[in-house]
Amino acid sequence: MYANSKIPESAQQGVHEALEERVRKHLAADFRKPCLDYNRAAFEASLAGWDRQAPLILDAGCGVGHSTIALARAHPDHWVIGVDQSEERLTRRKPYPEALLPKNMVLIRADLVDYWRLCAEAGIKLARHYILYPNPWPKIGHLTRRWHAHPVFPYVPRLGGRLECRSNWNIYVEEFSTALGLMLGRTVAWESFEAPVPLTPFERKYRDSGQTLYRCVVDLDHLEDIPS
Repeated sequence: MYANSKIPESAQQGVHEALEERVRKHLAADFRKPCLDYNRAAFEASLAGWDRQAPLILDAGCGVGHSTIALARAHPDHWVIGVDQSEERLTRRKPYPEALLPKNMVLIRADLVDYWRLCAEAGIKLARHYILYPNPWPKIGHLTRRWHAHPVFPYVPRLGGRLECRSNWNIYVEEFSTALGLMLGRTVAWESFEAPVPLTPFERKYRDSGQTLYRCVVDLDHLEDIPS
């Protein structure tokens, strides 16, 4: 079924030579793009069901929401927020009807560029933060479209917690770790891993097609890499 699933093809063979310059530029200047009203409303809606006591999990770029559902089931004492910019994707959470969804989660349509900043401005601290299989933008000229080279990325580590990024493209995860390391002033490890219980449809597709999966996991509250 997944025989045609391919690893991103790119002429780029390692960490982009412009990554460090880009990260340091974003660290030196605040990102001042105004947040849109619909994103502010989405931010408020994402916290409306939260009792202000349960630890928070953010599933950033949750797609069809299968990972959000899995995380909510695995962490019933947490409030789990799945955010994606596509309403069409969010409505495709089949085969889960509303009545069967965990009660400790919410799926929200918002642009992460604004959502991450609104979280930071509100002083939100996460227990766990997942960035699962983001668009890799594999062309050399696409660097600035990757999250770790985007002006919003300095806001991501400010949210704290256990941050995890996964991809089927090793260069993406290596760059993510490099950018995070530049921000934290320390080395951040990355690794290949196996996913016996896939969190997302993409993860299942890549695993079943025999691809190697990669991840970067770091505890931002203690600045210690999480062991495998």
